[in-house]
Amino acid sequence: MTHDDNGLRSGSPVPLELLHAPPPKERADAARNRAAVLEAAARLFAEQGVEAVSMDQVAAAAGVGKGTLFRRFGDKSGLAAALLDARERVLQEAILHGPPPLGPGAPADERLDAFLNAYLDYLLEHLALVRMSETATPGARYRIGAYRFWHRHVAILLATAPDPDQTAHALLAALAADHVAALLPELGEQRIRSGLLRLAHRAS
Repeated sequence: MTHDDNGLRSGSPVPLELLHAPPPKERADAARNRAAVLEAAARLFAEQGVEAVSMDQVAAAAGVGKGTLFRRFGDKSGLAAALLDARERVLQEAILHGPPPLGPGAPADERLDAFLNAYLDYLLEHLALVRMSETATPGARYRIGAYRFWHRHVAILLATAPDPDQTAHALLAALAADHVAALLPELGEQRIRSGLLRLAHRAS
């Protein structure tokens, strides 16, 4: 596999950094409401589990109206995606500007291993939230902006594969939250991690 010193471009015309947009600016009162909702949701999800918490409970705990909550986040999967946003941005920033091998400066195969390990760590830590954000509606996973970032990054690192875009989708399919949640009780974390890295090595 070839070296990838900056990880910012591939055959696609879309630079990776353009998929890492800053959060939108908002009015002070809207920002306060958003922070209150996310804090309440994080607390309730941690205490009761994601599936057990209703949007009504989140609205009441945050001190906002249900209409405000639904207009801002749509449904519980939108709320889950918003909670994950800050965590995803940390990983994206490390990919773009952090030290190697996750960040620029290492050979592409080392960067790919580092990314897969880092993403799996993130996924396992937030599995219920990621699963909800990815499965709320058919195809939801592929409409999430973060997925486009992960896909572009992996495709860049697989530049020497016969079809980097397709291969990147295939590798990321093994990291779908629903898939990992189903396999975790049977295989355990280490077998999932080792198998994922073997797939990556064969693909590259």
